[in-house]
Amino acid sequence: MDHSGHGMTTDLPPFTLGRGLEFSPDLFFLFGCLAALGLYAWGVARLRRRGDAWPVSRTVLFTAGVLTIALVMCTRLNDYGMVMFSVHMVQHMVISMVSPILLLLGAPVTLALRALPVAGRGSLGPRELLLKLLHSRYMRIITHPVFTIGMFIASLYGLYFTPLFDTLMGSKTGHIAMMVHFLAVGLVFFWPIMGVDPGPHRPGYVMRMLELFAGMPFHAFFGIAMMMATQPMVKAYENPPASLGIDALADQNAAGGIAWAFSEIPSVLVLIALVYQWYHSEQRQAVRKDRQADRDGDKELAEYNAYLASLQARGR
Repeated sequence: MDHSGHGMTTDLPPFTLGRGLEFSPDLFFLFGCLAALGLYAWGVARLRRRGDAWPVSRTVLFTAGVLTIALVMCTRLNDYGMVMFSVHMVQHMVISMVSPILLLLGAPVTLALRALPVAGRGSLGPRELLLKLLHSRYMRIITHPVFTIGMFIASLYGLYFTPLFDTLMGSKTGHIAMMVHFLAVGLVFFWPIMGVDPGPHRPGYVMRMLELFAGMPFHAFFGIAMMMATQPMVKAYENPPASLGIDALADQNAAGGIAWAFSEIPSVLVLIALVYQWYHSEQRQAVRKDRQADRDGDKELAEYNAYLASLQARGR
C-alpha cells in the first residue's frame, strides 16, 4: 500500500534506530552527496598537486556535513519520515541546522575559488561566474539578516501551519523540493554567521552572535506549540499506519520536543565556533601588530609616548 501516492509503503514495522539506519537511498540525494564529495575531493587534490595546503579539518567537516545529509535521506529514516512526524522532524532539523554548519565550516566556496582555473582575459569561466554571483545584488539580498532570519522562521510556521506541507508531501518531487529548501535556508542563514567563506555580508563577531540568537526563540516556540497541542496539527501525520503502533498526538509531541531541542544544540555549537574564530582573529591581529612594530621600531608606541610627554610639558 502506498503513502501519498509516491511509492512510500505504509506497512513499515515499528520504528527502531536499527531499522531507521538501514540503507534505503533516495537517488536524488545519493547522487547529490556523491557529486559534492567528488567535487570537493577534486578541489583539494588540485591544490595539493600545485603545492598548496588545505586544512584537513575542513575536509573532515565538509565530509561530515555531506554524510549527515546522506544519513537522513539515504536510509530508512526517509521512509519512516513519510509516516512519522517525529522522524520527519529529525530529518528537518539535521538537514537545516546540522548539515549546513558542517558544510560551511568546510569552506567549499573558498576551496572553489582557489581550485578553479582563472579564465583568459575577456572570458568568463566557472571561477569568474562564481565571483560574479558572490558580488551580485541577488546574493546581497538572500544573505541579508532580514531575509535569512525571516525565511528561517517562515520555513517553520509558513510550512507546517498551512496546507503547503500536505501539498508537498503528496508527491516525491514535492518532498525532495521541501528537503532541498530546508538545506538551502540553513546554508544562507548560517553563511554570514559562520564567516568562513567570502560573502556579501561580513558582520562583526558580536553582530553574528545577535543574528544567531535572533531566530532561535521563534524556533523554540514552534517546538513548544507542537508539544502543547491537544490534537494533530498536520494532516499528513494524523492517521499513522497501524503497523507502526504509535499515537499521532504522542508522535507530534515528540516532534515538538525534537524541534525545541534542536533550537539549542546547534546554537551552542555555532557559538563555540564563533568564539574560537574570534580568539584566533585577535591572535592574528596581535601578531600583525608585533611584526609591524618590529619593522618600524614600534613607531606607534613611540608616537604615543611623545604625545604623553607633550601633555606633561604643557602642564608645567
